[in-house]
Amino acid sequence: MTAEFVLAPELTRDCIEITDWPLCKVLLMNDSQYPWFILVPRQAGLKESIDLSDADQLILMQESAKLCRLLQDVFSPDKLNVAALGNMVPQLHIHHIARYKTDAAWPAPVWGKSPAKPYSSEQLAQLMAAFNQS
Repeated sequence: MTAEFVLAPELTRDCIEITDWPLCKVLLMNDSQYPWFILVPRQAGLKESIDLSDADQLILMQESAKLCRLLQDVFSPDKLNVAALGNMVPQLHIHHIARYKTDAAWPAPVWGKSPAKPYSSEQLAQLMAAFNQS
């Protein structure tokens, strides 16, 4: 019997589910300080991108590029940060963060810089509308 995909509890706790693409679940980190999205391939037991089949690795790269283009179009950042660390959450997930020279953590990484500031309902609605228009 094949294991079923389950989102890591930390990602469930810290993120808002946006949509599902062909391979990945698209999440939004619930921290309004940064436009911070996460792709999680919906397959059980993945820790590294090399755990995916060659075909799925290509789909992951295509979905990552699609998300990067969305972030550029919607947020016009100074820089895009894309990373798969997994030191704290071993489930394969790829962070996509729109960064600005004026953000609270610039130029350092966003992790642990300051406590998360959850999105308000209004902020979330505006972000979802912008995301879904692109």
